[in-house]
Amino acid sequence: MTPAKGLIVVSNRLPVVLSRNEDGWGITTGAGGLVSAMAPVLRDRGGTWVGWTGASGEHEAESLLGEFSREAGYSLKPVRLEKEDVADFYYGFANEVIWPLFHDFQSLCNFFPKYWKSYLRVNELYARAVMDSGDPEAYVWVHDYHLMHVGEMLKSMGSRRRAGFFLHIPFPPMDNYLKLPWRRRLLSALLEYDLVGFQTYRDRRNFMQSVQVLLPHVKPQGRGPVIELLLDGRKVRLGAFPISIDYRSFVRTARSPAVSGRVNELKSAMDGRRMLLAVDRLDYSKGITFRLEAFREALEKYPGLRGNVTLMQIMVPSRQEVPRYNALKQEIERLVGEINGLFSRPGWNPVQYQYRSLGREELVAYYRAASMAIVTPLRDGMNLVAKEYCACNVNRRGVLLLSEFAGAAAQLQNGAVLVNPFDREGMAQSIKEALDMPAEEARRRMDRMRDVIRKNDIFRWVDMFLLAAFSRHLDDFPPTYARK
Repeated sequence: MTPAKGLIVVSNRLPVVLSRNEDGWGITTGAGGLVSAMAPVLRDRGGTWVGWTGASGEHEAESLLGEFSREAGYSLKPVRLEKEDVADFYYGFANEVIWPLFHDFQSLCNFFPKYWKSYLRVNELYARAVMDSGDPEAYVWVHDYHLMHVGEMLKSMGSRRRAGFFLHIPFPPMDNYLKLPWRRRLLSALLEYDLVGFQTYRDRRNFMQSVQVLLPHVKPQGRGPVIELLLDGRKVRLGAFPISIDYRSFVRTARSPAVSGRVNELKSAMDGRRMLLAVDRLDYSKGITFRLEAFREALEKYPGLRGNVTLMQIMVPSRQEVPRYNALKQEIERLVGEINGLFSRPGWNPVQYQYRSLGREELVAYYRAASMAIVTPLRDGMNLVAKEYCACNVNRRGVLLLSEFAGAAAQLQNGAVLVNPFDREGMAQSIKEALDMPAEEARRRMDRMRDVIRKNDIFRWVDMFLLAAFSRHLDDFPPTYARK
């Protein structure tokens, strides 16, 4: 086999964040599922990551990017966005059109033509950054809904690089997708990639149904995890590749002395009560208000829970500049106050609420200390919190309450307690039944889920995608020290 070319990862954001402080610019490692997924892959293997830093005027701090690159083992290529781009491309088209539409909240969409024009303009900026990056024969891996047109624009610029695309969020049912004014052009742009990857078979099926209606000349063939489409004398592959986590890294962290000490502190603070843990980014798709209503129902219906369980709701700040998100935050805080007002007693509040990001060790300690994780999005591409909780459950005693509408449900259904997040009474009953589950059954369920995640970790996800997209395994991109 010929030596592998380099790898260029393209995403809306770089894996770092630049921010200005009193002493000038500072740089911190980014957060989120994509960073957790791709950073271990590029680390020590070389390659390039193209994206925005999240700050305006970041060209003044490019020396910091160079320092980070030398330590991380791969290069960072910043894309500079003006304030108007951020408003119309990011907050506009990405988060007021694609995000709500693809998560089944089409009533929240704002189909403004200026958003679409900005989306195309910014995708062109990313494509130009790719053209200026690395080996002209490098493999290009584009990520997520912000950049669906990059592959098409690379071709229009004369690029001969092979390019794959992965959609981290769900792809909507055809009836929802057809509401998009630019529906045909967007589908055609996605089909300019060599491979389009989805989280689940359901997402791929939804995509195919839209293709068959809007582009009937495109013919599918094959079956299984990867199928092919025939169009214009070439083949495009479509695949289902459920994203995952670095399982072994989470297990090591969970077993570390620092985390074990913090777990003891958390359990002591619970004073014998059982912790039900929910960790979400602030977003209407996460079903946080539905979950709080279900927990209130459980407390009303099952008085024995009062004083014996605590719901620890950790909410990570997100898109705080958007009025809709601020309104959601206020509604969540109102519900938390209402529940605590109804059921609190001296020494016990039923809901403990934290609005902040947690460091990795702190988060893992909460995972270990919790008797149950409640992961109940109304719609989610995958949801890595569910997998992280299982990986960190090294004592194998926890229970995962998981939404049927999370992508993770397809892989974890044989161990999780599946719930319909829209069914308040059903969720309340499931909370009670999960708390009453015999220890041996809980252990068997957790073992099944941990086994699935261990076998299908982040490195297998990358390997499956690279093999389908470029006929290359992850091992074909060896650590840089092996090339010296």
